[in-house]
This record gives sequence, structure tokens and C-alpha cells, in this order.
Amino acid sequence: MSVSFELQDELQALQDVASYDIPNEQDPNSNDPGPLLQQAVGAIAHSSEEITDPEIFDIFRSLLKHSDAVAGAYMNKILDALLSAFGAQIDAAIRDSKEEDQQIVMAHKLPLEMYAFLVNWFVGAAEKVKAMGEEDAPPAPVKARRGRGGKAGTSRAAAAKKAEQWTWIDQIPGTLELICKALKLKTHRIWVTSPERDAFITCLTRPAYHVAESEQYMKIQNVRMHVYKVICLAVKHHGHTLAAQINIMQSLQYYEHLSEPMAECLSILAKEFDHAQLGDEILREIAGKSFSAQDTKGPRAFSRFLVRFSEESPRSVLKQISLLIGHLDSESYPMRMAIVEVIGSLIRELVTSEDTNRTNSSNQAVKELDRLFELLLSRTLDLSSYVRSKVFATLSKMLDLHLRLPEQRLRITRAAVDTLEDKASTVRKAAVSILVKLILTHPYGEMYGGDLNLEKWEERYKTWKDKLEEMEGGIGKAVERDKDDNEEVELKVEEEDADEDEDIEMEGADDGDAPSNNPKPKKKKAVRKSTVDVTAIVSEQEALAALETNEILAMGLRKKYCTEALDFVRTLESGMVSLTQLLGSMNKAEVLESMEYFRVAFEYQLAGAEKGIKRMLHLIWHKDNSSTSEDGKELKGVRSRLLECYRMLYFDPLPDMEPKQQVNRIAKNMIELTYDATLAELTSLEEMMRIMMEDGQIHYDVINKLWQVYSAPQALPRSQRRGAIIVLGMLALSKRTIISEKVDTLLKIGLGPFGKADFTLARYTCLALQRLNGSAKKVKGSLLDKSLRMEMENPIFRKLQNTIEHPCRSKDWFGMAEQAINTIYALGEHPDELCNNLVKNLTRRAFAKRQNLEEPPSEPDTGAMEVDHEMEPPEPASYAPSSTQISTQQSSASEEKDLGDVFHLSQLLFVVGHVAIKHIVFLELVEREWKRQKDEKQLAEKLAAGGSSNIANKEAEELDQVAGNAEDEIGERIAAVRETELLYGEQSLLKLYGPLLVHVCGSPHKFKNRTLRAAATLSFSKFLCVSSQFCDQHHHLLFKILETSRDPNIRSNIVIALGDVAVSFSNIIDENSNELYKGLSDGDLVVKKNTLMVLTHLILNGMIKVKGQLGEMAKCLEDEEPRISDLAKLFFTELSTKDNAIYNNLPDVISHLSTGDHAVEEEIFKSTMRYIFTFIEKEKQAENIVEKLCQRFRLSEDPRQWRDIAFCLSLLPFKSERSVKKLIEGLQFYRDKLHEKGVFDRFSEILTKARSNKSANKPDTELNEFESILDEHRRQGEEDQAFEKRVEGKKAAAKRKATRSARKKATEAEPEPASQAPATRDDDDMYV
Repeated sequence: MSVSFELQDELQALQDVASYDIPNEQDPNSNDPGPLLQQAVGAIAHSSEEITDPEIFDIFRSLLKHSDAVAGAYMNKILDALLSAFGAQIDAAIRDSKEEDQQIVMAHKLPLEMYAFLVNWFVGAAEKVKAMGEEDAPPAPVKARRGRGGKAGTSRAAAAKKAEQWTWIDQIPGTLELICKALKLKTHRIWVTSPERDAFITCLTRPAYHVAESEQYMKIQNVRMHVYKVICLAVKHHGHTLAAQINIMQSLQYYEHLSEPMAECLSILAKEFDHAQLGDEILREIAGKSFSAQDTKGPRAFSRFLVRFSEESPRSVLKQISLLIGHLDSESYPMRMAIVEVIGSLIRELVTSEDTNRTNSSNQAVKELDRLFELLLSRTLDLSSYVRSKVFATLSKMLDLHLRLPEQRLRITRAAVDTLEDKASTVRKAAVSILVKLILTHPYGEMYGGDLNLEKWEERYKTWKDKLEEMEGGIGKAVERDKDDNEEVELKVEEEDADEDEDIEMEGADDGDAPSNNPKPKKKKAVRKSTVDVTAIVSEQEALAALETNEILAMGLRKKYCTEALDFVRTLESGMVSLTQLLGSMNKAEVLESMEYFRVAFEYQLAGAEKGIKRMLHLIWHKDNSSTSEDGKELKGVRSRLLECYRMLYFDPLPDMEPKQQVNRIAKNMIELTYDATLAELTSLEEMMRIMMEDGQIHYDVINKLWQVYSAPQALPRSQRRGAIIVLGMLALSKRTIISEKVDTLLKIGLGPFGKADFTLARYTCLALQRLNGSAKKVKGSLLDKSLRMEMENPIFRKLQNTIEHPCRSKDWFGMAEQAINTIYALGEHPDELCNNLVKNLTRRAFAKRQNLEEPPSEPDTGAMEVDHEMEPPEPASYAPSSTQISTQQSSASEEKDLGDVFHLSQLLFVVGHVAIKHIVFLELVEREWKRQKDEKQLAEKLAAGGSSNIANKEAEELDQVAGNAEDEIGERIAAVRETELLYGEQSLLKLYGPLLVHVCGSPHKFKNRTLRAAATLSFSKFLCVSSQFCDQHHHLLFKILETSRDPNIRSNIVIALGDVAVSFSNIIDENSNELYKGLSDGDLVVKKNTLMVLTHLILNGMIKVKGQLGEMAKCLEDEEPRISDLAKLFFTELSTKDNAIYNNLPDVISHLSTGDHAVEEEIFKSTMRYIFTFIEKEKQAENIVEKLCQRFRLSEDPRQWRDIAFCLSLLPFKSERSVKKLIEGLQFYRDKLHEKGVFDRFSEILTKARSNKSANKPDTELNEFESILDEHRRQGEEDQAFEKRVEGKKAAAKRKATRSARKKATEAEPEPASQAPATRDDDDMYV
């Protein structure tokens, strides 16, 4: 009995399993499925044809329909039976397909369809069984354990056994393998019509697609390869292409994990099954799709597919690339990223394939390569930063192939350098990264060792260019000589041939007696060998010509090689400025990449790398927090990376070098780091050396070598000896014994003959001596002082005094004297005693009567003491007067005056000022020491009284005794000393010099020497910091000098000094802060920068109040000098952190920049305001600003002010309805200004912004009404303006008409001139 079975209908009905109708349905829930299954399995095991029995078939269908109620063991049995019987049926069909009888073959149609249907159903049902098994497993551990093991152990064993009985994941490969076997059938013989055959193939392939939908299954290699095999066999042999295309596209759309597997499947289909058409069709379909910017899932899946397919089968993608590149204009950036990666894969394929050999057939490939590169590089301008970053990541992979491609490499380099100014940090980082790789993989190291020094490459280029020109010129002459030689050879050969002919004729004449009937046959003319072998000459010339041609070609190639290298190096050098700026980036990854670039560039000898390496030093102050990660990569800390870079470049030993040479090299590198270093660079270097010394990274042999260099008796370059003591002083910060063990050497060298000949060396020696004091940081609130002090009899102080008093005329003396005094106050127990003697000695020398005014100086004046005349042009730079006198020019009777040496006076005043300021610091130390002693005394008394005091109480007591308590008698006593005794006390030495400083600074017409005035002004500034009484009396003089001095150094020093005075006596400077702001408009850059820095410090620390002068600071935001503008931006950024500071001063800033004498150009005003308004973030502030600005319209008459106010309004965010309401309420103030185009345009922008910020559910009625009102007032204003213009025009016309008529009447009324009329009368008429 046969069953009625139509596969297509059954598959359709199977879509809804619950309503699927089975004639003889058996319910496993009510009946035990065991006997039923046994019956069915036994039947098909006996004969696979038994499946056609309706009862057997319905048993299998019933069990599969209710698979959720069937135990795992039964499902396992069903699968084994079906696969076994299906396999037997397939084998039988394959055997019978060899028979010619069609009926025999077609007999297998129904069983095969039924088995395929059941297997297909089983794959879907197996998932449910698996899920139920997982749900049933957990209850086992819930049972209470009674003792060790027991029932709980049994239940776990049962669960494990059940898991062993049924694991669908292990059965998948076998099931798919059988389907592959079924796909080897000759289906065209069994199924005659296409729909039937397609239904069978669909039934076989559906399990493969179903398995593929599970991400867990597709992670297993064996399962994945079987899925590929099923799809490939169906497509290759059974016309499954269209169905596969639909299925794959749906898989990509709905199953994100199938992107890469489907690409692999299509690649296998093309390579192993020689069927690339499906891949082409899918690529064409993807090329025709469009993706919106809002869609994220779809583009991501298709992009991953394209990338993987281009890696697996680039040639297939290359054929369709002309269609795919349309996605470069897609709104979805993941698709654009995918096409970028696809292009990269295609370029790699073209470059690495054998087709691109430099032959005629490769021209097409080369053109294609250029086109793809052009496409790729054009995406560096993409709108999305992700795409731009992906371009460089793709190009970076290409550079790993180590291919030459010189033209393309140069284009990549240019693109990367241009991208260094990109607004996205990720893109900049990618650009820096690829520049590093370009240097590491550059192809210009084959001939010259790999360096990229610009000067060396220019020399090489010039060498080959000259050689090539020389050889080309030589060949031109050689060609002419060759022509002449050839002609001579030909002439010689012709002459020899002619002689030979003559000889033959003469022989014939001699034989004339012979019988004529037996003529002797004419002798054939023998080719006589010439003495010149023509063939040899020609071949030799050809060989020489070929050799010379080859040489020219080789030289031409070398010249081209050098040209390409030069272009590469110059392009890299052009990006150095941008790369140096990136070292200051806020993005950690970008900074690390820039550091790596400079390290690599320095190793390859790029000229600009050294500047970057020096700039990197400042990163030593970077705080290395917990290392963040980006893209899953751990980032090294900036500071630790900096130390690593410097170690690699300067401190790590080189291979194949003797230990002694290693030490010499490291010491030399350390010294050279100090050459031409600025103060900031030396400070950063000092911190780095301290850290390295603390970490034990500096070997003692290197320290000993530095001491050898410093104390070398032979003459050395000054910078070398200086560098040695600078580095030793830095290292001593970490380990004081480095200096303390060599004090004698310091005194002998730095403060001995070498130091007196080189005051800079002496200055750094003093700095090194200060390290003896220790570098223990003072703890705020603590009274402990861990610094060490020495008796004044110590030879160090005698040497220091001798060095200061050593007669000289060098300006370097001032720097040395400052550090020497610092050293005295840092190390001495009683520095005032030594400084007392020092000041007296210098005073005696300065005011001693000179015996011979014209006596030349004992040593050359290297400092060239210039005299700056206030009313006269300055002297030439070469002018260096001997024994310069204070007032030589003032009187011809100078000989009668008591004159002193101006340099000696400068020295005296400088020392007096610096002693004064250092004594204030010393008094603070004395105060702290007194407090410490008092605190110890009180503690001792408490202990004596029997009170117990723990450590916490002791610390609390210390904090209570902190300096600054106004009622503290010690603090009051010290303050009184500073205020009344230092500059006004009867016993004070400094009292004598205050009036002297005031006199010198206040008499520029008398004291014209620039050095004297600079020293006097500096000391005067320091005196102002000592006493508020002195400051109150004389601070106006300092402001006057600031205003009138022509010396930018003096002005700069005064600005810095005013900052110090403000710290001491803020109220005095606060009253005169307007004078300080004038420095912001100074013509000298240093003065302007120092003023900005001082004001930043004073304002941010609350030492002076801002009284409407913030506009002057705002002007600096648009300064031409980037350092000024950057400092100003930093100031406003910090100011924005203070409570409402910018908001409170904003009206004043707008007024200051928009109107009056301080107003700036309109464009500068806009850019400045655009920056400042970024700090207005609170909505309440924005609302208040709207109201204030609207009211300003009422008071302004100038159209420029209207435009400025409207522009400021347009900068506000208008996020809330209240802001818009305030704007509408202020309409009465600005409605008559809307006729001005700039004003109306700004209000239009505000409307657009308000609409975009409005919530979607609110109507536009109010805004539309406001817009119509604005339009109406604009139109009305324009009409009023036009009317006023007409009225003005008519008034002017009437005035002109009246003037003409009056002139005409006057002309008519004027009488004709009469000769008899007196002249006086004419005059009178004219006068009238």
C-alpha cells in the first residue's frame, strides 16, 4: 500500500507544525513511544522501501511532531534509523541510476523524498529536544545532600548519562555528510520536471541553512565545512544558484554572525568547485543595495562579508569593483569602511600577483593599481573619522608586504602628513602610526645604509647628477671620434684592396707568352686580411657603447633613486611642526604614537627629530594614572614611555662596544643633552635624571666619568665642562652623596680659576652646591626642617665670597652672583653675617675714587656694556667704553667730579636687591624654627606634667602652630622686622640703599647705562616686596618706568616683579591693576607673554579683582603669535572653572571689544566671542544673557554694535523655551534694527536653532508667528530707511538748489566794476 505524498505540499504544510495533519497520528504523551518506534525502525531496517508504508511513515511523523515529549534516547534512535535507511536508499538509487530503464530509476523518487522530508523535519525538531534537555538538567543539584555523595551524586550521574545519550551537536556532521551524499545523485533522471527536482534540493539544503543560523554550531570547524559542502554541491550540480543567492542574502540581512562564513563558502565554491557565478551575482546584488545612515545592523553585516570575501577571493571582487565602489558615496559609514578595506585587499592582490611584472602585459594591472590607490587616498577626506582612520589602517597593512612602490609610498606619505591636522585624534594617531611604518619600511637603505638625513641625500643626489652630466657629455664627444675613426679605417681598407688588384694585373702581364688556347683561369680575388680587423673594431665599439649606455642607465636610475628619497625625506620633514604639536595632545594614545615617531625618526637621522625629542622632555611632568586601554590594547604610561625612549636613544649600551667606550658614550650623551637647552628644558631634564637616578638606571662609572670631565686639568670646550656639572647637580637631587663626596673638586674647579674665567660654570657649580642642603620637600603645616646647615667658617662660603667679589666686567657675573647668594642662604647658619661683609666690600669698591678715569679695563668686556640714551640714538653695538662712568657725558668738567665705575655700582645694587629678597625667605625659616622650638617646649611641659600624648595629638598640635595665625606673637614679631626694621631700622644696612635705588631708577637722564638701569630696576622691585610702607611710597615709580622704558628686558622684569609684589601686598597692586594690563598691548612679545602669564596667575588665584579689563585678556585670544593665543585660551579655560566668572564679566567683555577706543575688527570680535561663549553652558545663564543683550539694543545707535549684539545672541544654544520667550519679549528693543541685513540674518539663525531644539510634540505656531513678526518689522524698517533716504535726498537737492539760486542772485546783484570807484570800497564790498 503506497502513501499519497507531494513533497512541495508537505514542505508548505510543515511551516505550521501544530496544524500539520497526520492520518494515523500517534500521541507520545498518551502512549509509550517505545513499541511504536521499535516497529517503525524494524520495518525500515528490513527494507528502506518500507518508508512508503503509510503506517510506518506516520509513526515517524507523529514522533517528530511531538518531539518535545520524546526522550533524547528515542530521538537518537530515530536519527540513526533514518540516516541508515536514507543512506541505503541513496546507495540503491546510485546503483540503479546506471541502468538504462527509466522506470527502475524513478522508483526511488518517493522513498528519497520521504526520507529527505523526515531528515529535514528532524533537524528542526532536534533543536526543541536539545532545549528541553537543558531545561531538565538543572533540577538535579536542588535535592538536599544527605552525607557524602548519596542521592545527589546519583542524580548528577543520571544527568550526565542523559547528556551522553542525546547530543545533537555531535550528530550534525554525520547528518550533513549524508545530505552531501544525497546531492551526488543524478537528480535529472529521478525527477523529470524542474519544480520537483528543486523541491527535493530545497528539502536537502534547508537543514544546512537551519544549522548555519546557530552561531554556536558555526564556531565548530567540522560543522562549518559540512554546511559549505552542502551549499556548494547543490549550487554546482543541481541548479541551486538562485535559491542559494536568496538564502545567503537573507542570512546576511538577519544573522550577523554569518557574514564571514558565507564569504568563506562562496570562496570555496569559486576555488574548489569552479563556480564563481554565485559570488558575482551576490556582489552585484549588494552593489545595488542602498543603506541609510540610521541603519547600523545591515551595513555592518554586509561590510564584514565584503571584507572577508575580498580577502578570500580578491579576483572575484576585482571583477565587480566598478559596481561596488558606488558604496563609497553611501550614507552608511560602515559600508564606506568596507569598500576601503576591499580596495586594500585588491591592491595587495595586484601587487603580490605575478601579473604585475614589468612587462607589456602588466600595463593594465599597473593602471588598475594607480586607480585603486587614487580611490583609497581620496577617502582620507571622508566625512567620517572612522573611514579616515580605516584608510590608514588599510595602507599600513600594505606596508607590511615590504614592496617598493615608490610613487605610491610618496603619495601615502603626503596624505599622512596632511592628515596630521585632522580634527579627530583617532585619525591623527593613525596618520602618525603609518608615518612610523613608512620610515621603518622605507626602500632607500639598499645603497647607503638606511639613514634619512636630508643633507646627506642632497649630496648624493648632486654627486650622481654631476656624474651623469659628465658621462653624457663624454659620450657626445666619443660618438664624433668614433665617426672619424670609422672613416679612416674604411679608407685604409680601400687602399689595400686597390694595391692588391694592381698586383694581380701585373702577374697577368708577365704570363703573356703562354698559349692563348689554354687560358689560365682567372684567379679569384682572395680576401686579404687587413692589418685592421674591422669586424672586431665594430663589435668592440658596440660593446663599449652598450657598456656606456648601461652605465648611463644605471646612473640615471641612481639619480632617480636619490630624487625619490629626497622627496620622501622632505615630505617627512614638512610634518615635523605638526607632530611636535601633537606631543601636547590631551589624547594619550596620540601622544604615545608621536613619541614613537620621534624616536624612530631620530634613529634614522631626520633633521627635525631632535627638536621633537627635546620637546618630549616636558612630558616627564605627565601624571601616569592607571593605564587606559583603547581598541582592547593596554596603553603604557606617557612618563614611563618617555623614559624608555630616552634610555633607548641615549643610555642603553650598544652591542659590540667595550665597557669603557660604553661609559664614555653615555656620559657624552648626557652632557650633550644640556647643549643649547632652555631653562624649561633643563628643568624637565633635571626631573628625568632624578627619576632615573632613583630607579638605579645611572651606573656609578658614568658618574665618575662626568666628574673626570668636570675636573679635567686640560682645556676643554666650555659647554662640555658646564654640561658635566649640570648633570651631576641633577643626579644629586636624588642622591646627595654625589656632591658631598666631591665638594673639594667643586671649590677647586667651579669656584677656582676655571669658574672665575667662566661665570656660567661657576653659576652651575653654585647650583650643585645647593644640593648639599637636601631636596626634602616641605610638608604643608609641618614645622620640621630637614635641611642641613653649615658653620660660616666653612671654606665653601669663603670661596663663594671671593668669587662674587672677583673683579670682572662680564654680564654673566649677575647670574653667578644670584646663585652664589642663593647658596649662601641655603647652606649657611648665619648668611646675614657673610652678606653684610659682602655688601660693605662691594660698596667700598663701587664708591672708591678712581685714580685714572681713562685706564682701560684689565680684561675684555665680553658683555659689551651698552649705553642707552633716552634722547639720543643708541651707540653702535661695537662700542664698549673702558671704565664706563656714570655721568661722563653730562659735563665737560667730569675730572672735577667724584666718579665711580658704573659696572661696580651695578654689581652692588644687584647684590643688595637679591640679599633683601633672600632675607625675607630666611626670616620665614627663622619664624618656623622659633615655632618649632616653642612647640617642643610646650610638649615637654605637658609630658612633664604627666599628660600622655599620642602621635595624632602631636600632629594636631603641629597644625595648630602653623605660621599665619594673626594673633601669634612670633608671626607678629617677624612681620614687624620685615615691615619696619629691614629697610627703616637704625641698625639696618639695607636702609642706606633704598633711597639710592629710588634715585638711580628715578633719574634715567643721569644714569643712562643699560646694565645699571636693569640692575637697579630689578633690585628696586625686590625692595618693594620687602615692606608695604616702602611699596606704598614708591610703587608709582615702578609703573612709570614700565610706561616709559624703551628696554624690553626692563619692562619684562617689572611685569614679573609686579606679580611678586601683588603676592606680598595685593591691595596696592589691585588699585593700580590698569597699569599692569597695558603690558598686554606691548610691542615686545616677551613683555606681552610675561604680562599675560602674571595676570593669569594673579586673577586665577584671586590676588587681584577683575574690574572690566577682561576684554584686554580676550583680545589675546586672536593674537598673531600662537603662544600668546594659546596662553589666553588656557586662561579662559581655567577661569571657566571659577563660579560664574566668565558669565559675570561677559557684558564688560562685549562692550570692551565692540565699542570705544578698545574695539577690535568685526571678524576678530566674532572669533573671540565664538570661543568665549563656549563656556556659557548653564541654561539659566543663557536666559539672563538673552535679556541683557536685548536691552543693549535700546542704548546703541551704531549698526556695528547691532550686528555684534545679534551675533552674540546667535551664539547661545536656545535649548529651552524660556530663552526663546525672553527673546520674543525683547522685540521692542530691536525691532527697529531688523532692517540691517547682518542683524536679521542672525535672528534667522536663532529661529533655525530654536526649531531644531524644540520638542517634536510641540507645534511651531509661536516660532512661525515670531518669524512673521520679524519679517514684517524688517520690511517696515527697510521702507522707513528708503523713505529717510528719499527725504535726505530731497533735502540735499533743495539745499543745492537754494545754494545755486543764492549764488545766482548774488551774481546778479553784484555791480559792474567802475574805474572811478575807490579801491577801499571794493575791499569793503568784498569784506561784506
